[in-house]
Amino acid sequence: MSLKQWEKKVLSKPGAAKRVDEIEDELRLAAGLTALREQAGLSQRELAHRIGVSQPRVAAIEQSPNVTLDVLKQYVDAVGGKLEVNVVRGNRRTSLVGTPRRGTKVAASKKTATRARRSR
Repeated sequence: MSLKQWEKKVLSKPGAAKRVDEIEDELRLAAGLTALREQAGLSQRELAHRIGVSQPRVAAIEQSPNVTLDVLKQYVDAVGGKLEVNVVRGNRRTSLVGTPRRGTKVAASKKTATRARRSR
């Protein structure tokens, strides 16, 4: 059986395409975190020291598909970044964590909350 035939057979099973997408997301997260750390010029040990955990914990974070927002924020802060989490629905972007980028449409409730904070 050729690789193409095998791939077609595997992907034809119910739910296979969704699972492949999930695995790709997990790999993208792991590769993204590792790349951020390496771009910052940090070893896992150095990053661990910055966030107050062990080096094996940093390795686990980089490999985990289930990283909490709190841990992700600590990791991103330690490499000199700022975490932003947005929900995109159609042409609307709602910022849940961090600051929305300029030029994005934000749901009215977020705009109202931002105005209220600025007026204090």
